[in-house]
Amino acid sequence: MSAVNLQEVHDFLVEIAYRAGEMITSAKPIQSDAGQKKNSADIVTETDQAVEKMVSEALRQKYSDFEFMGEETYKPGDTLSDKPTFVVDPIDGTNNFLHGHPYVCVSLGLAIEKKPTIGVIYNPFTKTLYTGIKNQGSFLTDPWHDHARLPLRDPEPMQDLSHCLVAVEWGSDRSGNDYDVKVATFKTLCASKETGGAMVHGIRSLGSAELNLCAVASGHLDVYWENGCYAWDVCAGWVILEEAGGRMVGSMKGDWEPSVDQMRYMAVRGGEGREGIIEEFWGCVAGKIEVGYDNVS
Repeated sequence: MSAVNLQEVHDFLVEIAYRAGEMITSAKPIQSDAGQKKNSADIVTETDQAVEKMVSEALRQKYSDFEFMGEETYKPGDTLSDKPTFVVDPIDGTNNFLHGHPYVCVSLGLAIEKKPTIGVIYNPFTKTLYTGIKNQGSFLTDPWHDHARLPLRDPEPMQDLSHCLVAVEWGSDRSGNDYDVKVATFKTLCASKETGGAMVHGIRSLGSAELNLCAVASGHLDVYWENGCYAWDVCAGWVILEEAGGRMVGSMKGDWEPSVDQMRYMAVRGGEGREGIIEEFWGCVAGKIEVGYDNVS
């Protein structure tokens, strides 16, 4: 395969994102005939399926030699290869979409040799577009910014978690070991230092992994810790985060070089003292997360 023209792919993904955005904002959210995937917190709408169909057909027509991985067509056992692969979430924030809460996006990523390389994320309700190409920077376009380079402000030095605004998600698995570890970790993050906690400024659970990553890239959030999501939840945002000077690591202690499909991540914004924040956060994780691929020795 010849070298990939990253700018050309990026520009086409932006076109597709805007097209998907029109579908999302004009749709009436209706749960699909397939119903819920796993439980009442894990849903799919007809719009998720329609958007993925449009996106996959457009990408396969233009880039027939690329592979495709999408949330709604994923089957257990599907894995990323080293070939250029579009990694797509048609609606990240489906629960928000169903409830009319505007923290929703279409996420279009490209991975090459299993490394996030291009990211395009668009929230059509706020007309917010985040884009990034590996080694070329990441940018925000919205009603107040025209291709503004991220982060939006010079990163302040990071002192400790008590100065951080942290995003987490509860996920759709609400029982078992990993849920218990999550809840205990959230408690430790929030608790006062006198009781052994980190006393973070606040915890936010906003409902879209990709937009959380973009918020860390922008500097709105300091840290985002996640377990149980998939490659399409992080691939595009990973590029945007790292091109903005942030860093993606694993959610568990010592995992400095996570893979895009390992399901356990932590994003931290740029700024002096970041490694200390990562280590401090790992120290707050109250147990072992079992989901995903444990590549930490």
